Amino acid sequence: MELLEDGILLRAWRLEDAAAVEAACRDAEIARWIPWIPVPYTREHAEAYLRACLEAGENRYPLAIADGENGGALGSIDLRLNSQGYRGHIGYWVAAQERGRGVCTRALRALSRWALDELELQRLELITDPDNHGSQRVAEKAGYRREGVMRAHLRHPDGRVRDSVLFSLLPGELVD
Repeated sequence: MELLEDGILLRAWRLEDAAAVEAACRDAEIARWIPWIPVPYTREHAEAYLRACLEAGENRYPLAIADGENGGALGSIDLRLNSQGYRGHIGYWVAAQERGRGVCTRALRALSRWALDELELQRLELITDPDNHGSQRVAEKAGYRREGVMRAHLRHPDGRVRDSVLFSLLPGELVD
C-alpha cells in the first residue's frame, strides 16, 4: 500500500531505511515519548524494527512517512487493528529535523482517511504522554478528540508507570 497526499508518501518500509531509522531513533525526544525504544539505539535495533515491520501480519500496517518527491524516510506511522477489525490504534514519530513542518499531521490525516474509508473502521485511537504536547497538537489538527487520561497506563523500562492521554476519531470527524 502507498498513499501520496500533500507532499507526503506513506509507503512500506525497506531494509535500506535502516540508516534513517537509526539516526532518527537516537534522538532523545523519541526515546522520551516512546518508552520501548532501546537506548542507545543501534543499527541492529533499526534492522530488527524494519524486519518486524516487513513481517507484520494482516492486522498491522507499519508505514514509513516519506518525502513525496524523493521517497526518503522522514518518520514512522503504524496502524494496528483490534481483533474484531472495527477499531484501529495509530502511533507515530518523526525525525527531529522534520518536526514543526506539518509532516506528521499530514501523515496522520492520510492514514486516518484511508483507514476510515477503505477499511471502514468505526473508530481510530491514539495515545500520548500527558507532557507530549507536540503529539497532542498533531492529533487535534487531524480532528482527533481528547477523551481523557488513562491513569497508570504505560510502564517505562526504568519501572516508572505513566498516565496516557487517549484521543479518538470517528467517521466524519477528520479535519482536512
